[in-house]
Amino acid sequence: MLVAPGEPGFDEAYQAAIKGEVAAQSQSKTSAGTLAWLIARYRETSAWTELSLATRRQREAIFRQILETAGHEPITRITRKAVVAGRDRRRDTPAQARHYLDTMRGLFRWAVDADFCKDDPTADVRPPKAKRSDGFPVWEPEDVAKFEARWPIGTRARLAFDLLRYTGLRRGDAARLGRQHVRDGVIRIKTAKTGQIVTITVLPALAETLAAGPVGDLAFIVGDRGRPLTKESFGNEFREWCAAAGVTKSAHGLRKLAASVMAENRATVAELESVFGWSGGRMASLYTRSADRERLGRAGSVKLARTGKAQPGKTDGARGVRRDSE
Repeated sequence: MLVAPGEPGFDEAYQAAIKGEVAAQSQSKTSAGTLAWLIARYRETSAWTELSLATRRQREAIFRQILETAGHEPITRITRKAVVAGRDRRRDTPAQARHYLDTMRGLFRWAVDADFCKDDPTADVRPPKAKRSDGFPVWEPEDVAKFEARWPIGTRARLAFDLLRYTGLRRGDAARLGRQHVRDGVIRIKTAKTGQIVTITVLPALAETLAAGPVGDLAFIVGDRGRPLTKESFGNEFREWCAAAGVTKSAHGLRKLAASVMAENRATVAELESVFGWSGGRMASLYTRSADRERLGRAGSVKLARTGKAQPGKTDGARGVRRDSE
C-alpha cells in the first residue's frame, strides 16, 4: 500500500526507498512478476544504490506515480506502447516526461541484464523535445544590489546568498556545506548530482559573511532553530528572501552568475569544471564561448569606426564605389 506525503509512515518509507531498502511488509504484498515486484527488486541492487541521492529521489517520485496506476500489471504488459503512452501523458511538462523515460529506461535496462525481461520496452522510445528556453535567468547587477540592500551581512538570507554567489554550488550542495568541508581556506565537497569533488577557494567576501554568521556546525545554512535544511526547505526560504527583496530570480540563477563571472575573467574550461563539477567540456564551453563572443564583439565593433578621410557620398576613384554604401 502506498503512503501519501503527510500520512503516518511516509517519512520512514521514503527514507527506506531512497536508500535502496525495501520493507519486508512491502515485499510480501507484491505479487511476483508484477511491475511493483520488479521495482522492489530493482531497489535492492547496486544499479539503484549507486545512483546519486538526488537521482533516486527524483525517480522515487516517478515510481510512486507508476505504482499507483500500473503497479499490479504483469511485467509482460509493459510494452513499448505503454511506455510511449506514459511519456505522452506528461507531454505538457517535457521535463517530467524526460524524467519518466529515464526512470523506466534505468529499470528495464537492469531488468534485461538480470534476465527478468527478454526485451527493453524503452529501447527505441524517443525523449520529448525540450522547450526552447534559456533556463533559469541569471542575476543582473541590479538584482544583486536589491538583495544586498534588503539583507545585510549578519542575516541568514545574506549568508545563503553569498554562499551561493561565491561558490557556485547547487542548492542542495550549498544546504549541506559545513565546516567539515573547509580546510586551509579551501572548500572541498562531493556534489550530490554528479558525484564530482569540487574545489573552491573561500574568497574574502565569503569569509567575512561566514564570520558574521549566523552559521551552524555541520551545515553553514540552518533554519530558525539552528538545524540544517533540506534542499527543498532551503529553496522555499530562498524564494521568500528573494521576494522580500523584490527579486524574481532563483538560487540556480546565482550559479549561472558565478559561472559567467569566471568565464568573463578568462577562466579555462578545466577551471570551470573543477569549480562547478561538470565534465566532458560541454557546459563549461557554453560559458567560455559566450564570454569570448562578448569580448570579441566589443573589440571588433571598434573597427566599425571610419578611419579614412573620405566624405559620405564620395566615390573611390580607383574602383568607382561609393564608400557610404559598403
